[in-house]
Amino acid sequence: MQFRSGAISSAVASVPDLLGPDLDVVFCGINPGTVSGRLGQHFARPGNRFWKVLHLAGFTDRLLRPDEQWALLDYKLGVTNLVERVSGSAAEVSTAELRAGAATLAEKAARWNPRWVAVLGAEAYRKGFRRPKAPMGRQPETIGRGSGLWVLPNPSGLQARYQIPDMVTLYGELRRNL
Repeated sequence: MQFRSGAISSAVASVPDLLGPDLDVVFCGINPGTVSGRLGQHFARPGNRFWKVLHLAGFTDRLLRPDEQWALLDYKLGVTNLVERVSGSAAEVSTAELRAGAATLAEKAARWNPRWVAVLGAEAYRKGFRRPKAPMGRQPETIGRGSGLWVLPNPSGLQARYQIPDMVTLYGELRRNL
């Protein structure tokens, strides 16, 4: 980040991956939003439901804040994005970017070999992985060196189709498969 006049510049290119060995799940967002980019934290926008859903689904024993993101590694969880580029909306991400991101995600999965990779956003998964009719939930394919694949709802507060109880149920299905 660049500092000017005591303020943090909003020109951040991406949010760093939270990855490491022996992870149970790597959650893969679509791309960082502007708040996440400005802060360098995953799912940092106040309306984002990621942290709450993770806790309620049983992945964490307490509700973490975005500034505590590195604690996820202690829970054997990681986070990355299909597209590193920060944007105001995931709708700004092109199909070509999603497809390139799917290939990069496969490389990350091969390197770190998590038990599961969960893509957070059905449309992003369908476009990026060229599976236009992929359902929500566990996928028949694997990624990397055999990591299982899940598709889960995008936790953005802008995504109104799934409410928190629905998301907790769907994320909980993955949690029960650990």
